[in-house]
Amino acid sequence: MVVGEFTQETDLLVIGGGPGGYHAAFQAAQHGIETIILERMPVLGGVCLQRGCIPSKTYLSIVELIHAAAGAKEKGIDFGKPKIDIDAVRAWKEGVINKLSAGLASQCKKFGVELVRGTARFENSKHVVIQDGDIARIKFRRAIIATGSRAIRLRDIQIDSPHVLTARTALAMKDIPKTLAVIGGGYIGLELGQVYAGLGSKVTVIEMTPTLLPGADRDLCRPLFKRLESDFAQICVETRVVSMKETKGSITLGIEGKHVPKSKKFDKVLVAVGRVPNAQDLDLDKVGVQINEQGFIKVDTGFATTAANIFAIGDVIGNPMLAHKALHEGTVLADRLAGKDAVFEPRAIPAVVFTDPEIAWAGVTETEAKQQGLDYAIKKMPWSASGRAVALGRTDGLTKMIYDKSSHRLLGVGISGIHAGEMIAEAVLALEMGAVGYDVASTIHPHPTLSEMMSDVAHMIGA
Repeated sequence: MVVGEFTQETDLLVIGGGPGGYHAAFQAAQHGIETIILERMPVLGGVCLQRGCIPSKTYLSIVELIHAAAGAKEKGIDFGKPKIDIDAVRAWKEGVINKLSAGLASQCKKFGVELVRGTARFENSKHVVIQDGDIARIKFRRAIIATGSRAIRLRDIQIDSPHVLTARTALAMKDIPKTLAVIGGGYIGLELGQVYAGLGSKVTVIEMTPTLLPGADRDLCRPLFKRLESDFAQICVETRVVSMKETKGSITLGIEGKHVPKSKKFDKVLVAVGRVPNAQDLDLDKVGVQINEQGFIKVDTGFATTAANIFAIGDVIGNPMLAHKALHEGTVLADRLAGKDAVFEPRAIPAVVFTDPEIAWAGVTETEAKQQGLDYAIKKMPWSASGRAVALGRTDGLTKMIYDKSSHRLLGVGISGIHAGEMIAEAVLALEMGAVGYDVASTIHPHPTLSEMMSDVAHMIGA
């Protein structure tokens, strides 16, 4: 073989090795479909494992430990001020990633999926050419595009500087700046903001809309917002960054908004204003794959693109951009390609903000219920009523149910508080099963736990 000239053939080519891509590949291989994953990184996992979900949650678990130690003082135990070894913290994060990456590599071997490194561009409807790889081309019968998304840059504002971070470089965590500006008040900005604040940075959050986390219900957000008032040095809403300049190892931001200075200097700036799909550099026009005005690949309900033998899943096809959505899409698509009667028709896709406290919801939000004109009612209960929450010293939470007034069928559930993300799955199952309030209320929950708040709130709905 001459490197760069070899053309490999496969039945199914999966472009992208993130959660959607590798789940599709593993499931297809188990159905006996010859499968290749083409991934530009030398390991699987995509942004989620290598530069997103997993490293951020690893850091958040460390900060949670710091907060728990600080909170123990009022319970009669004083651990003293923590000594933070940033190199050891970073090494722990890398160890987590490496362990999970090794697990995916072993899964590849187990299922007989071949991993090819490189970046793909479509040559025609049966071939991709590969850049930065060991082979030149791959011939396929069917292909799945699972290329994910990337961080949005502030057009005409963002500069290239080691002091200007993206989520990726922020998670590399080379040091802890004394001051950090986070541009963007969504879940990525708030999660990483809390990480850096917990490790010692004075964090300022700048958000152009009137509120943080605009997609979540306000009552669910209140416990978090109260916490952020003490965690962050400043929160600036309805505020816009209009310029960015590097001066002597720091970044000066030009700012427009109410009650903010026209400019302010920070040691580092994190830009976290959202993500866009990775669909632009695949030469999709050569195979007739269409994208919409937002840059997402157009697909039908079976994930088929406008090209006969090419499919797409995950972030690249649209919101919500969530790893668990992508992996379920990949599994369903692989089943369909194997001739199974599989559909992707979820009633609820859970969303979790892994801040402290966490916020999780599934089904319709209160805002959506109003917009859709639903005949709904709401029951909710603060965690001050939970014996377990009081014992933990974490009553900063709320459990909320939105239901149809006449049938009492659950429409949506929201939880704020520690471990909310672990508890939302019960709500997702209830919504998928079309449960009414009585179904949840009559399910015996263990006592004392935070989960029994689900039963307590459901009891308020009645039979």
